[in-house]
Amino acid sequence: MASPHLDPEETRKQDQLDFNFPSRHLSGRVILVAGGTGGLGAATAALLLKEGAYPILGFREDTGRAARVRAQLEERYSGSIGLVQGDIRVPADRRRYIDEGLRSQGRIDGLVVFTGDPSRARSEDLDALAFQDALDKNTVAPLLLARDVALAMRGGQHRGAIVLLASMQGTYPFEGSLAYGTSKAALVHGAKILAKDFGGTGGVNINVVAPGVTSAGMARTSVNSGKYDGVIDRGVIPRFGRPEDVARAVLLLVDPESYITGQVLVVDGGLTLRRDC
Repeated sequence: MASPHLDPEETRKQDQLDFNFPSRHLSGRVILVAGGTGGLGAATAALLLKEGAYPILGFREDTGRAARVRAQLEERYSGSIGLVQGDIRVPADRRRYIDEGLRSQGRIDGLVVFTGDPSRARSEDLDALAFQDALDKNTVAPLLLARDVALAMRGGQHRGAIVLLASMQGTYPFEGSLAYGTSKAALVHGAKILAKDFGGTGGVNINVVAPGVTSAGMARTSVNSGKYDGVIDRGVIPRFGRPEDVARAVLLLVDPESYITGQVLVVDGGLTLRRDC
């Protein structure tokens, strides 16, 4: 006797090798992208546009840059983009993100959070104030925004998906990254808790992407300085990561129809796997 949870029509199509892979599988989806005007955020917004989504890019201060990024993306990728200004550490600003999605499109289907701050203080120089600041920016604010958006999406009629951006330093103990690495590791654990809290029938998928050494975003300064040249010279990784690598990983997880939740996808070319080579 077949399970009552199986759809007979889906089973029939599977038996006939008739699989559903839409070419624009995010068509009509509304995706909030906090930190969406930075290098990684802009690449993700471009891919979302190509997949038919409506991205709303969140930014904190630079209205001129935000307007330029939106104009360039809309012209190049032939789509529409929304903008919302706010610091996600502030409760009222987090509410503004949600209100913008509901006001302009009447729904929110996904959230991607690129915001954060790569604290570069050495362990021996780190004080409590700098440590707390890293936790506020990299852990507390993104998790509270994810929580607030998950609550808003759970009350809707559609499944939702949230992707938080950590770092390879939150998955592997890199020396000199006490504040940054710890705050990103805490983000990973918090995302898994939220995935349990908001999962299940009619729920929200919540996952984490952890980029490695990438030629855009927060790692760009370190890449430009030559800090990581050695890992390519020694053959540890074949190249530096590109913003497109991160965007493709985000796309997989921000699809509300994805069957993945509570997971961490490390996009580092194998650096943390082979770092000691």
